[in-house]
Amino acid sequence: MAGYSPETLFFAFMLTLLAGLSTGVGAVIAFMFKTRSTIPLSIGLGFSAGVMIYISFEEILHKSRDSFGALYGVHAGEFMALGAFVAGIGLTALIDRFIPEDVNPHELKAMGEVKELGPDSNSRPVRFDLHRTGLFTAIAIAIHNFPEGFATFVSALTDPTLGIAIAVAVAIHNIPEGIAVSLPIYHATGNRQRAFWYSFASGLVEPLGAVVGFVLLASFLDGTVMGIIFGMVAGIMVYISFDELLPAARVYGNAHSTLLGIVGGIIVMAVSLILFDML
Repeated sequence: MAGYSPETLFFAFMLTLLAGLSTGVGAVIAFMFKTRSTIPLSIGLGFSAGVMIYISFEEILHKSRDSFGALYGVHAGEFMALGAFVAGIGLTALIDRFIPEDVNPHELKAMGEVKELGPDSNSRPVRFDLHRTGLFTAIAIAIHNFPEGFATFVSALTDPTLGIAIAVAVAIHNIPEGIAVSLPIYHATGNRQRAFWYSFASGLVEPLGAVVGFVLLASFLDGTVMGIIFGMVAGIMVYISFDELLPAARVYGNAHSTLLGIVGGIIVMAVSLILFDML
């Protein structure tokens, strides 16, 4: 398909699958919350944001400019890449706009929601509302994961190192989304297995987005389309970082833990790119 070897396609798909299934890791972590510190999660979210922000501006947006520039000239390529970047931000913002705030995974939840799992109330209405919240959160996360899956997949096809970096960052950012699904489901049902599988299933949309997106666009992946994709991927990553990851990192930790994660993510990503270029 589109000139890619089966090995390359398999590698890109597996990266996307692993990134998506990290929502299940979030569910497992949720069962462990009691008196344990959430600072490591804060650092991890900051790290993911640092990776996404750095790689978006240093690598992905450059690829968009290069793709457009080779076809339309340097200056036109700059403007077209910027347009694709803004379109990526706009697409993610539009998705957020049509998802209710109480089930939107990009809307911050109170720290009190991150606690040991267990049925909170014997009240049937309360349990029904919690179950509904969990279901709709799973749907909302699935909607968000669809374009993320395609972005991770295409990036891995064109640049394995870039694909790995994006997959790791997406996987980290999917962990609290898994928590967001499993908490209300378990509170409503008292069933850990059901809570886990709802969370796990919401992550399966990530590889589904990769497959569906690639099948639909495989025959159109020329320089212009790749420029659009890379520009939009950069916009999506930056939006996720500032709208979800950084605010969530502050909720789970503090300013210092968030900053530590951000700096760590930037340094690790920068060094890895330098070392890769030296090989």
